[in-house]
Amino acid sequence: MSAQSQPLARWVSMFDKFGLWSGSIIAWLIIPMVMSLVYEVVARYFFNAPTVWAALQWPPMAMLWLILGLIFVLAWPLEWVPIVLIVVPIVLPIIKAANIDLLWFCTLVAVCLQTAWLSPPVALSAYFLKGVVPDWKLSDIYYGMMQFMVLQLIGLALIFFFPQIALWLPSVLRN
Repeated sequence: MSAQSQPLARWVSMFDKFGLWSGSIIAWLIIPMVMSLVYEVVARYFFNAPTVWAALQWPPMAMLWLILGLIFVLAWPLEWVPIVLIVVPIVLPIIKAANIDLLWFCTLVAVCLQTAWLSPPVALSAYFLKGVVPDWKLSDIYYGMMQFMVLQLIGLALIFFFPQIALWLPSVLRN
């Protein structure tokens, strides 16, 4: 092994260890939550038991913020596919019970996912760009992405507080 590749090998080893550590932490956080939601769905639909979410009696918008926050945190280590195929179906009964428009919810989820991919600590988009332009420092890429993340957050807030931004065009196309 050459002298130049040894520091690179140490960095790769460090990132591998960090990836395994963070993945196991995320798994230990997600598994109990998913299992409790599965239990809740089974108890609700098969035994007509009251749900934990109903017992909380949170306002629908607070539940929506909680779900979007969960999706934001999950989007750091995960791609969109596991979130859309696993997390969204789990929270969908909550969204339906709160009478939240599904198109609006899906738009919020899409913007939230994109915002998470721009935000540190993981920022998948930064690593994609670093792979294309290896000469750039990761800190410079993060600094350059911050302005777009702020724009994404403004867009997310606008869509949240003014749902007609996301719902206007589909309603026009339906009629």
